[in-house]
Amino acid sequence: MQPTLFIADLHLSEDRPDITAAFDTFMSSQARDAAALYVLGDLFEAWIGDDDTCHFNQHIKQAFRTLTNSGVPVYFIHGNRDFLIGKKFAGETGIQLLPEKQVIDLYGEKVLIMHGDSLCTRDHKYMAFRKKSRGWWWPKLMLALPLWYRRRVAQNARKTSALHQKNSSEQIMDVTPSEVDRVMTEAGVSKLIHGHTHRPAIHKFQLGDKQAQRIVLGDWYSQSSVLRVTPQSTELKGTPL
Repeated sequence: MQPTLFIADLHLSEDRPDITAAFDTFMSSQARDAAALYVLGDLFEAWIGDDDTCHFNQHIKQAFRTLTNSGVPVYFIHGNRDFLIGKKFAGETGIQLLPEKQVIDLYGEKVLIMHGDSLCTRDHKYMAFRKKSRGWWWPKLMLALPLWYRRRVAQNARKTSALHQKNSSEQIMDVTPSEVDRVMTEAGVSKLIHGHTHRPAIHKFQLGDKQAQRIVLGDWYSQSSVLRVTPQSTELKGTPL
């Protein structure tokens, strides 16, 4: 049986041709043989709007269009770097946009999938920004600005984010266990798949009276991290770039 694949946190950009090359290889090999591909956010280092039609963005969109045209369904959940991806991008690529939390049927098991940034509730500064940026007015304001200005805003945001991560403890930047318990209980699942923290691992823990599992996808800064799931196995593997 064909596997279902999950990826996140590729942070694609023109500045990292090695990541783009790994992405191209993945899309033309593993992804072609998948039953479905789920992209759980931060596909791009920064996405400033569907109207940014630079050559690099067109290249990435064509890779997705080729894959979906081949019959592989692709599902996408927004991350904190690409939450401005909209219906135009979806239409041009053939991907299906999902809400920030989605329960899927994975070979007969209910599984919750999400980007994972909303789980990091101890990072109060980021959570305040997240609340503002996901509101109804902030995206509209940003998309009304000229592209050149949005690029400058994105550059400044990346610098601010890097400084914030450098000055924050690992505990603050990781998920809050009680929030993980809450969202999984609310969704009625015992398995969660997410990205965002860049700490690939398969965690097993007790959730109420059940055994639970939380799978964290890896980023693509130094490896192409892919979760491969079949009815018989679950494999989280990173291939060095």
